[in-house]
Amino acid sequence: MAQNENKILIHACCGICSGYPISLLKEMGYEPVVFFSNSNLDTLEEFERRLKAQKIVSMYHWVDLIVDEYNHNEFLETVKGLENEPERGKRCDKCIEMRLRRAVNKAQELGITKFTTSLVISPHKNFEKITSIGKSLSEDIEYVAIDFKKKDGFLKTNKLSKELGIYRQNYCGCEFAKM
Repeated sequence: MAQNENKILIHACCGICSGYPISLLKEMGYEPVVFFSNSNLDTLEEFERRLKAQKIVSMYHWVDLIVDEYNHNEFLETVKGLENEPERGKRCDKCIEMRLRRAVNKAQELGITKFTTSLVISPHKNFEKITSIGKSLSEDIEYVAIDFKKKDGFLKTNKLSKELGIYRQNYCGCEFAKM
């Protein structure tokens, strides 16, 4: 991999989910830049708890962390009319699209030509659907589809989060996921 091609922007949904993906990307020869973009989170307090965990994971891996502005109103506008959709439905698709679009914009701004997301490590998320969304947004930025769940990725990321003693949430993030 050429020196200028080794950077990859990884959209991180939380510290727990990004732990193993960051290490795997490094093993693959990438230089991950973590992008914490989660305006879907229902409160600023939840955003800050997850950000604190993300900072610990990023420091553990010695990777750069970029924090996107928290703008819950943008999320609410994005999913307007889809509030009663079931989990993993159209509301979630729109939420993922919003966050990955912000990742593409940040990658373009930084001159990074590849991006991915830690969302796919969750057993509650559909790898093919997220990959399709990522690829549809890619334009001049390549979406790198890696199923981080493979080779016990979810177990590995949970083990690391326990070792680091970071905050472990029990819901995806938005107020509609709690219903």
